[in-house]
Amino acid sequence: MNESADSGVDVDQWREELEAKRAEKDRFFAEHAQSPIPPDDRDEFDGLDYFDPDPDYRVQATATVHDDPEVVLMDTTAGREMRYLRVATLEFDLSRGDEELQDGTFELDAYRMESPEDEPLFVPFRDKTTGQQTYEGGRYMELAPERDLEDGDEIIVDFNLAYTPFCAYSETFDCPLPPEDNWLEVAIPAGERHG
Repeated sequence: MNESADSGVDVDQWREELEAKRAEKDRFFAEHAQSPIPPDDRDEFDGLDYFDPDPDYRVQATATVHDDPEVVLMDTTAGREMRYLRVATLEFDLSRGDEELQDGTFELDAYRMESPEDEPLFVPFRDKTTGQQTYEGGRYMELAPERDLEDGDEIIVDFNLAYTPFCAYSETFDCPLPPEDNWLEVAIPAGERHG
């Protein structure tokens, strides 16, 4: 079994599951009526573009939970605002084995809509790939902890699951833009690319 040094994850199984999720998403984009790819463009669609799977961008983060979540108004691609609650801050390091990929500790805020409360944590972000290798409006992750987070809980943040919002493919979608607090001053070459 090929295990990641610090997380005990079976890397081969993780990679296989990631590739299966990517293939399933490609099928959805190519065939489903709710695909963001405009119907006239679907015949030419031959799959999304991804960075190679990299377990070093599957990190363990420590949560700080906000008991009285602040309301954050996120600008959208259509020039509106959407209300979210900042429910937690996730702190993590980026390292490859014993070597730091980037110096320092990084933070991302996790959000929820004001209702319902059982939806996944929403983590929109920008990084140094934004507007170059990835969509100019940023990327998203969704995290679904097994229970409500408490201060000091650890949660896996897998940037390999970072995805491009639907508004990148069609103007019929209106997507929230990552707030400045979630702009990472580091490149995260993991997850979906966007040309």
